[in-house]
Amino acid sequence: MTSTWKIELIPVPVTDVDRAKLFYQQIGFNADHDHQVQDGLRFVQLTPPGSACSIVIGAGITAKVPGTQEIQVVVADAHAARQQLLDAGVQASDIDVQPWGTFVYFRDPDGNSWSLQAIESRPNG
Repeated sequence: MTSTWKIELIPVPVTDVDRAKLFYQQIGFNADHDHQVQDGLRFVQLTPPGSACSIVIGAGITAKVPGTQEIQVVVADAHAARQQLLDAGVQASDIDVQPWGTFVYFRDPDGNSWSLQAIESRPNG
């Protein structure tokens, strides 16, 4: 029997937890938890709309350097996702159409990169 593996939490390194939390809320992430566990350890969990996987930011969360995380997310409509980012004041790339999907790219205030992919079904042939 194969066990089930679910990715549920991805650490995103940031320099300013409050600024990053505000940024992610601005683009539609839900702030699930914000807890100061102890001195030097603050745990802030945020979940993108409709996602079963969250991100965690905070002090003492990861040894990764801010700006080094890369995350890809699947969205239903790349054009709508891009417009949502623009409406929130976030600089987003132009639409990038590839054979394996349509993409939009953006970065958080620390330079962590995000790729939004709309997987489009195409007829065979």
